[in-house]
Parts: sequence; C-alpha cells; structure tokens
Amino acid sequence: MTGKQKRGRALERQIERIGARLNAWEQINRRLSTARLIAGLSGIAAGILALTLPDAPIWWVVTLAAALIFAPLVILHTRLKRGIADFAGWRQIKRTHLARMTLDWAALPRPLPGSRLAEHPFEQDLDITGEFSLHRLLNTAVTRAGGERLRAWLLATAPDPVVIARRQTLVRELRSLPIFRDKLILRGGAQGQSAGIGWLNSATRVQRRTVLILTVLALVNLVLLAGDAAGLIAPIWRLTIPAVFIAGLIAGRGSGDVFQQALEARALLESVGGVFHLLETTRPGDRPALAALIAPFHDARERPSTELARVGRVLFMAALRSNLFLWLPLNLFLPFDLLVAVSLESARVRLREHLPAWLDVWHELEALAGLATYAYLNPDAVFPVIDADAVFTGQALGHPLIKDEGKVRNDFALDRLGQVVIITGSNMAGKSSFLRTLGLALVLTYAGGVVDAAALTVAPFRLFTCIRVSDSVTEGFSYFYAEVKRLKALLTALHVEGDYPLFSLIDEIFKGTNNRERLIGSRAYIKALAGQRGVSVISTHDLELVTLADETPGVSNAHFREEVIDGGLVFDYRLRPGPCPTTNALKIMQMAGLPVGE
Repeated sequence: MTGKQKRGRALERQIERIGARLNAWEQINRRLSTARLIAGLSGIAAGILALTLPDAPIWWVVTLAAALIFAPLVILHTRLKRGIADFAGWRQIKRTHLARMTLDWAALPRPLPGSRLAEHPFEQDLDITGEFSLHRLLNTAVTRAGGERLRAWLLATAPDPVVIARRQTLVRELRSLPIFRDKLILRGGAQGQSAGIGWLNSATRVQRRTVLILTVLALVNLVLLAGDAAGLIAPIWRLTIPAVFIAGLIAGRGSGDVFQQALEARALLESVGGVFHLLETTRPGDRPALAALIAPFHDARERPSTELARVGRVLFMAALRSNLFLWLPLNLFLPFDLLVAVSLESARVRLREHLPAWLDVWHELEALAGLATYAYLNPDAVFPVIDADAVFTGQALGHPLIKDEGKVRNDFALDRLGQVVIITGSNMAGKSSFLRTLGLALVLTYAGGVVDAAALTVAPFRLFTCIRVSDSVTEGFSYFYAEVKRLKALLTALHVEGDYPLFSLIDEIFKGTNNRERLIGSRAYIKALAGQRGVSVISTHDLELVTLADETPGVSNAHFREEVIDGGLVFDYRLRPGPCPTTNALKIMQMAGLPVGE
C-alpha cells in the first residue's frame, strides 16, 4: 500500500469517527430541544397561574425553578449547536480532502471565476486554471484573495529561487499541521470583506470641533434640566435641548453613510475574528518560518483581538441607531450620533493601519496551505531541488491531474542547454500528456510545492508552451495562423535577454497545414531552437523529423509506442529512446469502421 493510499484510508476513518460523533450529538440536540420546550412552556404556564390564582405562591416557585432550568439549557443547547456546526464543517473539509486525492471534481469547490489569458505563456496549455485545473485541485482558500494569490504563484513567469526556498520551508512546516490547516478553513469566511474594505477606505465629514461644542452644550442642557428640577431656574431646557438636538442633526448630515458602512463592516469583523484568534493563539514551536510569518499576530502592543474588540464596541453603539426608542433619548441629551461617528473614525484609522498587514498574512497562509495540503495528501510526492548548475533530471514523473489508477510515470533528463527532444508516437500514445507532465512539474516547483515524482532536480527556467492552440472566429484567425503567432511568440521569448533560459513545450508542431509545408517549416523551426539558450521538447507525427537527430547537434529522439493485442490497440505510455517504429492512424480508422483502402 502506498503512502497516499494509507493517507486516504486514514481520512476515511476520520470521516467515520466525526460522523459517529455528529450522530450522537444530534440525538442529544433533540433531547435538549425537547427539554427546553418543556421548561419554557412550564414556566409560562406556572407564571400565568401565579398571576391569575389568588394566594398561589407555589406557582411562583415553579416559575422561578423553570426559569433557572431554562436558562442553562439555552446556554448548553447553543454551545452544542455551535459544536455540531463546527464538526459538520470539519467533516466536509475531510470529504473535500478525499475528493482532492481521488480527483472527484464534482465534490470540489467551484473554480475561481475569470477567463484564461490566451497570451499567457502556459496557463491554457497546462490547465493551470479552469474547470479541471491544477489551481482548483490545490486551492483550499476560503477567501478570494487567498485563492488569487495561489493562482498568481502558479502563473508566475519568472522563478525566484530565494522565494521558492522560503515557500518550500513554509510548506514543509505546514504539511505537518493538518489540524491547523483545517481550522484555517473552518474559521475563515470571505463574506463581508469587500464591505469592510470599503469602510476602511471611507472618511467621515464630521468636524471634531463641532462635536466638542455640541457636547459642551449638551452638558449645559443637563445642568439646566437639573436646575429646573431643583426649582432653582426657569425651564430654559425646553428650548435649549431641542435647539441642540436640531443642531446635532444638521451637523450629522452625511454621517449616515458612515454608519451604514460601519454596520456592513460587522461582517468583516465576524469573518476575520475567528481566523485572527486562531493565529494569535497558535504556537508554531520548532517551525521558525511559520513563526516569522505570523509574528504580526503576536505583537503585544497591536494584537488584532484588541483592535477588533475596540471596533466591535463602537459598532455596538452604532447599532443603537436602528432602535428609535433608544436613539431618540440618547440624541436628545447628547450628540450621540456625532460621538459615535468620531469614535468610528478613530477606530477606522487605527484598523486601516494594521488590518491590511494582517489580511496579507492570512492570504499568504491560505495560498501556502493549499500547497501544504497537496503535499500532505500526496505523501509520496517530493520537494524538487533547484540547482542553477543542473538542467532537468526527473525520476518517475507523474501527471497530477490524472487519476492514480490510470497514471504511468516516466523518467526524463536533459543535461545541457540547447537540447531539443523530438517525441514521436502514435495517436493516443501519451505524447501530449507527457508534455503537460513536464510543464506541471515546473509550475509546481516554481510555486514552492511538491511534485508528483520520485525525484526532480531542475534549474530556474522561464516556461513557454504551444500545446492547445485554438482559432479565433471573432478576431478572424485561422487555426494555422494562431499557431504561427504562438510559435513566433515562443521564438521571441527564447531570444529575450533574461535572467533565466527558456523551457519550451510544443505539441504537434505546425499541424495546421499540409504535409509538405509542415515538414519544411518544422525542420527549420527545430533547427532554430537547437543550440540556443533554452531546452525544448517537441511532439510530432512526422517521422521524417527524426532524421534531424543525425543532422543537428543537440537534437535527440524519444517515443511512445503501442501494441495490437486481440485486434485492439494497447498503450503502455512508457517513454523510450529513439524514434517511434510504429504508427496507428489507419488501425484506429479501421477499428471505427472507416474505409482504409489497400
């Protein structure tokens, strides 16, 4: 049994244990609901009898007893429901982990919205984003910002060895913290963040000097009111209190938007509060990289919990504005709205100073947690080695988007720049999938994650692919012209003076034109790639191109093949050296019932 299979079995057992606990708690929940109902109805009935029957002190005792029973039942029931909700969420997280292991796409969260960029060097060709994509497989973030950060890492076109090493260290540390990663998902929530950010970027038009003057006048009104009550002065307050109240309403024009944004920001505080508390209380232990990342949450002077509690108190006061019976007396005797607006402004300024940094740490952790979860769910995957003196050496390379039962792994190596490997083989033999295997290994490497391989050593490369070319009806491009444009862009990227050489992957070169011109163009293009500051792997059906290995230094051949067994084609998807000795197009046509001639 592989390490991944053992991890899958462990997840299944965890799901079963959580389910058993949930079932037990649901039974307790139903009993508590019944007990609450009985205690509540008993208290109401006893109270009615105590009020209607003469000389019935016993019913007051029953009412009190029912109240004393009902109150703790409510507290206990509330905590139990919260626990049930948490465990149900935790079970769903475990089920989603299992779906990631088995590539059960229907059970995974929907991919982030956004169209693929056709001009990107490899996004579309390697299925980095989209319905059945690497990003959807890896992304465990509950916030859009966290998911987009991971997507940006996967789509980065210029690797940074220093950044990669830092991420690998963090992913290693987070891989061993499955409960922490699950809590990061469970306590997170994307709702309300946009409203909160809007509130942070807003500004109040209330002048502090005006608020100070009205506050002083309100205190004077209280003195006048007290003097009238003591019979010392005339009831002047009957004129001054309405005057100050009206002045406060006039001065507070425009503060309504501030209150509305503040009330909307409550969702932000609720969504980040749980995660921030988790990060504040997490003790990384012997994980120095993680400790450095979450250090802002352990600053004794500016703890998130302190700031959020301060904002929460102000928001509670702001919420009183919706209660007319409280709002009217408060504003009659104090410029309450204005005082709250000023407090909101102070809280907003303080929170705006710190919240972006805290959110940045959270989103960084979410992106890292996605890579760490993939590493945890695939314990046989390895961290690649970045070596500027190497080129590419991979052992047992596998495609991360192919299910294990259908996956075949291959070794592959390039030992010097300027190499071009021409891969020939029959239809459906695995050429395109192998190109994507190489590309995805590079993408995962440069993002800082593990790769589906037994070992991988690779130099920093810029990656460029030409695999899934499509025509454009709206722009008037034919398939062949779209392919020409793509290959031209690749050749231009090859000759760009950059920090790193180019690693290019080309599938079925020039397949959009006739045989004669395709062969001429392909030979010239491959010769233009050979010997340059980069390496290329090219698949083709044109067996005539294999002779370039004898003519052009740096060009070599490899192939996939098939066998005919019991009248059918059988593929082993094994990469072998040299040109392909077989073809199968006519055989496939014949199997489909098409005429194939002599």
